[in-house]
Amino acid sequence: MNEEAMDGATRLEHDCIGEMEVPANVYWGIHTQRALNNFTVSGVPEQRHPMLIRAYAMIKRACARANAELGLIDATKAHYIEQACLEIEAGDFNDQFPVDVLQGGAGTSMNMNMNEVIANRALELAGHKRGDYAYIHPNDDVNHSQSTNDTFPAACKIAIALELKPLIESCDRLRRAFHDLADKHIHSVKLGRTQLQDAVPMTYGQEFHAFASFLKLDLQALRSLTGTLCDLNLGATAIGTGICADLRFRETATRMLAEITGLPVYAAHDPVASVTDMSAYIAASSALKNLAIHLKKAADDLRLLNSGPRAGFEDLMVPARQAGSSIMPAKVNPVIPECVDQCCFMVFGMDVTVNWAAAEGQLQLNAFDPVIVHEILTGMALLGNAMDMFRTKCVEGIEINATIGRIYAEESPSLSAALNDVIGYEAAARIAKEAVEQHRTIRDVAGERTDTPPEKLDYLLDVVRLSRKLGQTCREVGDGDER
Repeated sequence: MNEEAMDGATRLEHDCIGEMEVPANVYWGIHTQRALNNFTVSGVPEQRHPMLIRAYAMIKRACARANAELGLIDATKAHYIEQACLEIEAGDFNDQFPVDVLQGGAGTSMNMNMNEVIANRALELAGHKRGDYAYIHPNDDVNHSQSTNDTFPAACKIAIALELKPLIESCDRLRRAFHDLADKHIHSVKLGRTQLQDAVPMTYGQEFHAFASFLKLDLQALRSLTGTLCDLNLGATAIGTGICADLRFRETATRMLAEITGLPVYAAHDPVASVTDMSAYIAASSALKNLAIHLKKAADDLRLLNSGPRAGFEDLMVPARQAGSSIMPAKVNPVIPECVDQCCFMVFGMDVTVNWAAAEGQLQLNAFDPVIVHEILTGMALLGNAMDMFRTKCVEGIEINATIGRIYAEESPSLSAALNDVIGYEAAARIAKEAVEQHRTIRDVAGERTDTPPEKLDYLLDVVRLSRKLGQTCREVGDGDER
């Protein structure tokens, strides 16, 4: 709690339940105080999500402007409310949002926390004392034309939309790092593997490029979320019927919010359906889960390819970051990919939580937006940090073992597939079996068991040529910076 709240001085406030003493030097009021006393489960306060606080202040500022433009509240009061919102958006009052993220009431506690902080700061700006709600009231003025049920989901969606930018930037930096690694090793041949068994030749560049391609798909999915998240329901109030809101408010507030956020926000087509529609959250969670799956794939592959150094794949080396054992000297573990994996596990859990919460809407309201937005914002931050760590502490420092890679490619029994069209599958299979049993190469055995000219065998079994049958390069022509 804010240190000022501990000095002992209080002010008396009341609500529909009764009266309560509130610390005199805090900006929140009785509704927040009750929530602070009631919800004691996670120990994670709303202030851990500064973007949600910022987004909610933007909502309140847009509503204040709309109310003033429509003559629904006094223009001077609206001015002070707007000024208070701007200060909150700047992060000046984040410590005034102490309510647990796991709160009952569909976000009512956070809405009232926001209303009270705005009201009390606006009162100060207007030369009044905190708690002098006769002049600016949290409900009658700050919350005018609004309900928790339209403003809280709007704030949640705007917060997620705004947090997309840094996440997208982290994802794109990692994508570029994989592309750079692919470019560096475009001609370095290695062995491909399927089901952890030797397969046919490829290049290190192609393998790294595949990771970049995964991330390209994730970038497209993340960028497409903005439109879905900008479907808002301001002015629909309690259950989508618009009770207590002027008929003009919905369009005006939506227009104001678009100006404030710079986002393409628009009014939901069906206000009643929108109150319980969780589609935007589900889409966001799904995109994050898919990104996590791709990150886990890359991290797991690098762990396997790095395995050894004597009894593993030995294809590459990830940077050594710390000693790997308290008992085995010189052992070094792939700790960065392992950390990435754990972040991905957390996101998988996030997706399960979001899906359950989204499916629990009953009648005209889903009460579980608080846990949904907490999980999604937490997952976004986790993935952004994981990708930055992965890039700077692992991917950018990877070194390949080109000699081992080529040896494995040339000795793979699956290389016999290149002979299928010349000698047939059955003959190629017999050559592969003999090569495995005698620990010889396909080229050596084929030279003895077929009448194919040596120069043709060299051509057919050229691992560099085979790795580039489709002519792939490490970047795609005509796709932005990819070339």
